[in-house]
Amino acid sequence: MKTLVLAEKPSVAREIARVMGARDKHKSYFEGPKYIVTWALGHLVGLAEPEDYDKKYATWNLEDLPILPERAKLKVLKETNHQYKAVQQLMKRQDVGELIVATDAAREGELLARWIMQMAQWKKPFKRLWISSQTDKAIKEGFASLKPGSQFDRLYESARCRAEADWMIGLNVTRALTCRFNAQLSAGRVQTPTLGMIMDRENEINRFRSEEYETLTADMGGFQATWRASGGDARIFDKQQTQALKKRVEGRAGVIAQVKKSEKVEPHPLAYDLTELQRDANRKYGFSAKQTSNVLQRLYEQHKLVTYPRTDSRYLTSDMAGTLKERLESVAVGPYAALARPLLRKSLNLTKRIVDDSKVTDHHAIIPTEQTVLLNQLNPEERKLYDLIVRRYISLFYPAAKYDSVAVTVKVGEDSFHVKGTTVKDSGWREVYGSDYTDDDDESADDSLDQERALLPELHQGQSVTIQRCHIKSGRTMPPKRYTEAALLAQMEKHGLGTPATRADIIEKLVSSDTIDRQGNSLHPTGKGKQLIELAAPQLRTPELTARWEAELERIARGQGKPEPFLQGIRTMARELVSTVKGSQAEYKPHNVSNSHCPDCNARLLEKKGKRGRFLVCPTEDCGYRRSAEKQLSNRRCPQCHKKMELKEGKAGMFVRCLPCGITEVLDKDKKHVNKREQQKLVKQYSKQESLGSNLGDLLKAALEKKGE
Repeated sequence: MKTLVLAEKPSVAREIARVMGARDKHKSYFEGPKYIVTWALGHLVGLAEPEDYDKKYATWNLEDLPILPERAKLKVLKETNHQYKAVQQLMKRQDVGELIVATDAAREGELLARWIMQMAQWKKPFKRLWISSQTDKAIKEGFASLKPGSQFDRLYESARCRAEADWMIGLNVTRALTCRFNAQLSAGRVQTPTLGMIMDRENEINRFRSEEYETLTADMGGFQATWRASGGDARIFDKQQTQALKKRVEGRAGVIAQVKKSEKVEPHPLAYDLTELQRDANRKYGFSAKQTSNVLQRLYEQHKLVTYPRTDSRYLTSDMAGTLKERLESVAVGPYAALARPLLRKSLNLTKRIVDDSKVTDHHAIIPTEQTVLLNQLNPEERKLYDLIVRRYISLFYPAAKYDSVAVTVKVGEDSFHVKGTTVKDSGWREVYGSDYTDDDDESADDSLDQERALLPELHQGQSVTIQRCHIKSGRTMPPKRYTEAALLAQMEKHGLGTPATRADIIEKLVSSDTIDRQGNSLHPTGKGKQLIELAAPQLRTPELTARWEAELERIARGQGKPEPFLQGIRTMARELVSTVKGSQAEYKPHNVSNSHCPDCNARLLEKKGKRGRFLVCPTEDCGYRRSAEKQLSNRRCPQCHKKMELKEGKAGMFVRCLPCGITEVLDKDKKHVNKREQQKLVKQYSKQESLGSNLGDLLKAALEKKGE
């Protein structure tokens, strides 16, 4: 009997087949003496659509909501139907006696495999391949230590509950909002509270009122110190107070009231999980969370240089201890050789900040594999991300950074001046980064008030000093910063919104649905997003509810919670959310209405932003008209300046116009020009108009009607 292996992607199946000796290549699988290896192309089976339960649901009606089937049905997805049939046939082969699930070792990978098994009615034994890297060594070791499939039943139940909850909440609330407000409005269990956090920050910024302030720094000869109030604030909001302070202290003698010296020990940062890596890549390179996920997947799957990407752990397990030097050897090339080789000559100090079994659930932190790297085979994006991972891994085995910190307080009468100095004693792990390491937080306060790290002379308590001169520096209070993706990911993680694997997709969904907009490295809510968060039910706007659901899903995965009570709570919540939308008295006004009209139904077109630039789309549900919003040049040249004329659209149809000369030529529906005499008359009339308003539309319409007579 043969064993069927189900991988998630063709590329993974190809590697497993090669390692396990399945050499015969077929259209949908590889076959060998012992193993048949096939793949799933992501999800082959998904939850049924509402119309699969009742055909009336194919039309969106507010009266039909909520749609809450007692038992969820599955369906084969049309776009991958061919591959599902191939997998199904392999499962029914008489010579196949066992299945190995080799999909991604995570909640979603477990779900897609179980749904295929359920749809194909697999009744025979199955085992689970659970590996954290795609190297030949990892695959062989994984097949040598396969786990019973039943060991992952709870993970599947958690994944099933997540999928059904998203279906019930997302589908019902989205349909309710869209029907109630006659606009394409999308809401969901995770995306709406994420949008809510962005909107809360926007409201904070709008409410903020900037104030001018001043700071006063005193030059005391060998060093400078800044005045601070008794509460520690250096800002002075009254200019007269600043001048009075300057007059009071300038030229006066003072005494060093306190010299506080302390040795600071800074341990190395923890190894990367996915969220922390996404944050660093966004801060340092401007990568979006989705971009980091995609590049990381290539490093894992294609190049086999890093371990499993979608992990939420920042620690390693004790059974990996014997492989850590081998991984150091594999990265000891190019710019990393001088950093890694000294570590190879001694035993590694594996502290609890590196190895801690109690803090690893499904997968350990992201680290390099034993695969030797060829840096010239990586593209620039892969190279940057790999550099982050390798340097973080090497830094785990370097000692803590040590420096002496000196805090000096100078008293001049009743006034206090403060300065801090730092002396590096041992750069420790920071040597791995040189001067390139930053641990700045996106949420840091006013940049202008950063603590000084001055180079100080030898100072003693009780020493006399004299203020030689004072410097006044002006500043303004700054509003909270808009979220970058790095900061938003941190907030999503803090509030338990989504998982490391889904957070990037949530952000992308908000961008693609035109509810948030990337402007540089900042995330801004759009006019649509601002309205949507007000239209959504209050309990769906904040992260607390969704975080509780996510925590309950984790409890189900650990066997501490049960699926049905959770899903029953989701059904109750769906009813409440739909009821709130139905009873809403609010109004929605599209924020992106253009001046162009649909040539098919005459509705005002909406302007949207896509990957290839701006485009115009008809809001009428059964119309579907769409075109680019960018300037379009026609083949018609201006009779006066001979430049190409711009193709435009008015209420009466298409026309071409020369912007420098103002000459306009009307086109009929077949793109033919109105005869010259009528066109000249129209242009003469148009030249008296100040804008492309309704008068021009009437003129164009009249010209076309005259042509048709």
